[in-house]
Amino acid sequence: MKAFRELDRVLRGEPVVNPQVPVHMPSLVVMNLVLAVVYGCCIGSFGLFGREEPEYRQVLASAVKLPLMFLLTLGVTFPSLYVFNTLLGTQLRFAVLVRVLTCAMAILTTVMAALGPIVAFFSATTINYSFILLLNVAVLAVSGLFGVSYLIRLLTQPVTRPLEIEGEGWSHVPEQASIGKVFYIWLVVFGMVGAQMSWVLRPFIGSPRVDFTWFRPRDASFFEAVWKTVRLLVHGD
Repeated sequence: MKAFRELDRVLRGEPVVNPQVPVHMPSLVVMNLVLAVVYGCCIGSFGLFGREEPEYRQVLASAVKLPLMFLLTLGVTFPSLYVFNTLLGTQLRFAVLVRVLTCAMAILTTVMAALGPIVAFFSATTINYSFILLLNVAVLAVSGLFGVSYLIRLLTQPVTRPLEIEGEGWSHVPEQASIGKVFYIWLVVFGMVGAQMSWVLRPFIGSPRVDFTWFRPRDASFFEAVWKTVRLLVHGD
């Protein structure tokens, strides 16, 4: 229950309204993982309804791989964030960076999980793989926008004294313009890496025309695949 209460505090914007409010990191990390697993199950539900014979392994695979996708993406992109932060002189401490990113991820995963039942509903009522694929891309994009919005609001919140989260704070209050530069640059990197990471770990949905497999061979890229899917859905070629 503590994890749910901590998530509720973040959703209500308490760290934004009052940046000095402590954030319990372990609870948020647990909730991030749980919510990612929930949405992973919703993605994989197409394997149950979109095939002549239900493929339960697709649900399990997606539930495992979606949290892994976020963890790997953060692992790949966090060093660049830390370097950008240092070079642009905002002087945000390592612990603060971790905490604000965890809060933003909590928003992203919550929105994602909240939209999960819609994805599961369409997975159960249509066999159009291209539509389900683009629907999931749209859900992830919308969830990402909410997470980004929260992150920017949290970091650009005017404060009158150094931000302190569980005893870790800034040595001084960094200028909002510098913060914006750091995170706008990094968010582009994070989005591109995350998109390609999802392609590397595919399949998440599981095409009904292809036998189940945990991973597929590397081929093309996420962006090429989305473009081809849009053409197929719109033009049918």
